[in-house]
Amino acid sequence: MDVWRRLLLAVVCGVAVASIYAAQPVLEPMGRDLGVSAELAGWIVATGQFGYLAGLLLLVPLGDVVDRRRLITVHLAITAVGMILTASASAAWVALVGLAMAGVFAVVVQTAVAYAASVSLPAERGRNIGVVTSGVVVGILGARIVTGTLAEVWGWRSVYAVLAVLSLGLAALVCVVLPSEERLNPPAGYRQVVGSLGGLFGQRVFLTRGLIAFFLFASFGTLWSGLSLPLADTPWQLSESQIGLFGIAGLAGALGAARAGRWADAGRAAPVTGLALALLILSWAAIAQLPWSLWLLIVGIVVLDFAVQAVHVSNQHLLTAAHPDHISSVIGSYMVFYSLGSALGAAATTATFTAHGWTGSSLLGAGFAACALAVWAAYRRIPRDTPDDRTPRACPPPSGGWMPAHSLEKELGSRLPKPGAQASRETYATKTAQASAGTSKRGLRAPSFESRRWMVCGQRATSRQAPPWESLWLDLRQM
Repeated sequence: MDVWRRLLLAVVCGVAVASIYAAQPVLEPMGRDLGVSAELAGWIVATGQFGYLAGLLLLVPLGDVVDRRRLITVHLAITAVGMILTASASAAWVALVGLAMAGVFAVVVQTAVAYAASVSLPAERGRNIGVVTSGVVVGILGARIVTGTLAEVWGWRSVYAVLAVLSLGLAALVCVVLPSEERLNPPAGYRQVVGSLGGLFGQRVFLTRGLIAFFLFASFGTLWSGLSLPLADTPWQLSESQIGLFGIAGLAGALGAARAGRWADAGRAAPVTGLALALLILSWAAIAQLPWSLWLLIVGIVVLDFAVQAVHVSNQHLLTAAHPDHISSVIGSYMVFYSLGSALGAAATTATFTAHGWTGSSLLGAGFAACALAVWAAYRRIPRDTPDDRTPRACPPPSGGWMPAHSLEKELGSRLPKPGAQASRETYATKTAQASAGTSKRGLRAPSFESRRWMVCGQRATSRQAPPWESLWLDLRQM
């Protein structure tokens, strides 16, 4: 996929996600104009969120049934219709219908990510997903910055009018610029695809990455849903436009998303996930200093957004690589964890801030991050039957143990098949057994604890799992 198509999909994601978050900065004038009381104004935002959740379950799986390019075009066009309804609404119920419609079809974000993954070569899949996902970050933060400016100049309705025009323009570009997908296997029926979603939750890799995403975005939502409360309070008492500028610091998350894709392509998704989650916990130490220092807050925001997007891209890369025939269904189901986690963070941070101040909210966000790190560490300890989540770096003899692949290949020479050779599993097993027997006499075998699943010279060999701290240390040494 060339750079212009990647950028087009990133813009699609940015505009689509902005249609969900655009109401947050203009909630007060929007509610006043539509006759919605302050107590019920939150439903203006919640309507789009509920629509988005429904779209994840019902519309995203369509990407495994029909051409995703056409699906992106249709979704953008219907999103534009929802924006037009909202911009022209004279009553609250009309605006809510428009917002719900836009929210349902804003799942074009996941269809765009699935399209990028499906048309990418394996070596560049992570990079392409990272670039496309960066559009989500820009859309979320750009909605906070640009929306306020448009609303001050032309009113809140202009925000949705601009989004409608952008959605229609992007729909036309997608139809013209993006090629159709070439699928190796015939698509399954819609009922079959939707019915298979429940089976994903029984798979260890999917469930683990989903739980990590749940706690990850609960921590993310704790920050961005509650940040305006202490900034508008003493001692800072910042205006809405000033608070919106803090979203610029979060644009570092877009850089993290793009870079994390390259790391995932290099087989480093597992150590990157662990290190990013550790950074996420540390970022809350700086964010907690908000009552005393805005500079430390900015540093914490940059680190937090970088860490969140690095983990998010790594998750999507691993899941799409593991399920190449059901990319849309996998991403849609995975994003359910994202939505539920974001909702939990948003709901919990306001109550926590009211009761315990910003220190309590910071501890809450750090606690969510610690839960995500605990899930990651627990997964590393459990033996599993699924493919490994990083590029193999070692060659295990069948009797147990491991040693670096380059050292073993140097020692064995021609006794192991060369990279790219089409050796049978029987030939590989025989040669590896002979090599193991020969090297054990010279004391060259590695420690007795065993690694997880490795790939040697294009062939798969299974063994048990190494301790998580040992495998993480090896990953760090070879990054």
